[in-house]
Amino acid sequence: MEADLVKRAGLPFRAIPAAGVHGVGLLRLPVNLLKLARGLVAARRLLRHFRPDVLFFTGGYVAVPIALAGRSIPKLLYVPDIEPGLALKTLARFADHIAVTVEESRAYFHHKPLTVSGYPTRPELGTWSRETARRHLRLRFDRPVLLVFGGSKGARALNRAILAHLSDLLEQTQVVHISGVLDWPEVEAKAQAISHPDYHPFPYLHEEMGAALAAADLALSRAGASVLGEYPLFGLPAILVPYPHAWRYQRLNAAYLERQGAALVLDEDRLMTDLVSVVTSLLRSPERLETMRTSVAALARPDAAATIARLLVALAGKEGRP
Repeated sequence: MEADLVKRAGLPFRAIPAAGVHGVGLLRLPVNLLKLARGLVAARRLLRHFRPDVLFFTGGYVAVPIALAGRSIPKLLYVPDIEPGLALKTLARFADHIAVTVEESRAYFHHKPLTVSGYPTRPELGTWSRETARRHLRLRFDRPVLLVFGGSKGARALNRAILAHLSDLLEQTQVVHISGVLDWPEVEAKAQAISHPDYHPFPYLHEEMGAALAAADLALSRAGASVLGEYPLFGLPAILVPYPHAWRYQRLNAAYLERQGAALVLDEDRLMTDLVSVVTSLLRSPERLETMRTSVAALARPDAAATIARLLVALAGKEGRP
């Protein structure tokens, strides 16, 4: 997925072998360790060719071979989620400076220079106004908009719940449903079967994702790190359904936004039974939605990308190569 996104942005992309070692089982562990060893060799070759002035990491086990191979190169580590994963904790040992999304993440790092940068968002997201976004997506101005988003691959539990309760939801709101590519055939078939003017499904949105965020009154989504940056940028209240099978990163992200009054957390095992009632209660309480909107907007750090860029330039200048 990352390769496609990077290439779509017109940037060169090089992959190296890598694999996780945490929680993979004894049979898989030797194979994954071998991949990491191969990745270390490939990383050294790549760094000799590219000769970078600074390394920038955002996590993932694929970064470990690069960090090991580039021990003498200045490094900036950015932590997107509230809590760092195992790979990020490992990479922190090599980092010269650490940037985090929120102040609460400072507790996980000691004895390292640290900056609370916020979550970086694409500049083009902010080019959409509510009016231009709704016109572009052919949405009505006299009805609220529920944005449903499960990531590029999608979230099956969210997709199934939306399809199961679509008729009830469409009685009170327009639905912009970004299903992800895996469930798109099922979603597309449902859309063709009901042919409802207020149901707007998409497999994925690239340049138009800003329009979907700007047009929405309420979001229903997982709680990946992007919700810490994109929802505050648009002042968008959310119902967050943390993915229950990936440690606790999403749960901590969702809990943080809920504590700030910016979101509600709905566990996946309650999704089918409580979805309609939770959406209804929020849409019928404009004062509550406005309070949530104010709370989430207060968390915005629109200069996050520039802050991270300045840190990178400073590190590169400190020990830059000719």
